[in-house]
Amino acid sequence: MTAEFAFVLGTGRCGSTLVHEVLARHPDIGFLSNVEDRFPLPVQAGRWNNDLYRQVPDRFTRKGRLRFAPSEGYRALERSISTELSTPCRDLLAEDVTPWLDRRTRSFFESRATVQGKPMFLHKFTGWPRSGFLDRIFPRAKFVHVVRDGRAVANSFVQMPWWRGFEGPDSWGWGPLSEADRKAWEDSDRSFAVLAGLQWKLLIEAFELARRQIPEDRWLEIRYEDFVASPKTTLESALEFLDLSWNDTFDAGFERYRFDAGRKEAFRDDLGIQDVARLEQLLEAPLGRYDYIESMSRTAEASPPRRKRG
Repeated sequence: MTAEFAFVLGTGRCGSTLVHEVLARHPDIGFLSNVEDRFPLPVQAGRWNNDLYRQVPDRFTRKGRLRFAPSEGYRALERSISTELSTPCRDLLAEDVTPWLDRRTRSFFESRATVQGKPMFLHKFTGWPRSGFLDRIFPRAKFVHVVRDGRAVANSFVQMPWWRGFEGPDSWGWGPLSEADRKAWEDSDRSFAVLAGLQWKLLIEAFELARRQIPEDRWLEIRYEDFVASPKTTLESALEFLDLSWNDTFDAGFERYRFDAGRKEAFRDDLGIQDVARLEQLLEAPLGRYDYIESMSRTAEASPPRRKRG
């Protein structure tokens, strides 16, 4: 059996992990596990990933504790392919695929897909899209892009211990800011929330560029807010896109989850009014393109009016 490949993509802190983990409950999907990421195990060790993931108790699959689950596998990628794929300072494009990287990347994913014997192998990347790079190697691959409100993503970034924005944009790992974005950050008194918003903007613009390089029938966009509000409808569309069916086995996995739509605007409580206002001004254009303008107008109504400039 020759497996098809699909990749779940997102900026990070966007809900892509939840989408990835629920989809991986499907009996026809193979994936790289966090155990394979942590330990340099032989490829054959992942043969029963899907069965194990579906059968182990919920308490052993939840985040925040010792668990077994699908993984982005950056340590495994670094060991077997290159740090270029795991932590690039810019997006990876088709032109970045050298014969050496092509062989190593193809071998990494195809060997695991062969051992697991599932019709589809699903992997997740966050940060840069990398879809141009992956499409050059796997020209039939499908991409599921999970989008989340940039204000919520920025709020989540600044709460993560691994976020490097506190070191400033010269050391944060995402390359230099444009002159306009650097000025926006300086004008905000170097607000870390604003810098996190700029990271989301930088990445979402990379996704918009990357999307234009992939045929429409191989790119699906899911808004995280729609997913948690209507998880079954969203997942039905995702499975149809992946040429998979909703069956009893997947339904049993789906029933393990409880989807919480209550924190989609928690940034209003977590960030100060001033930072929320700055983010809305800074991110107005990309937020509008993803239909987050309505919630912005509610914030504006609830907040003191901003003073006109000039």
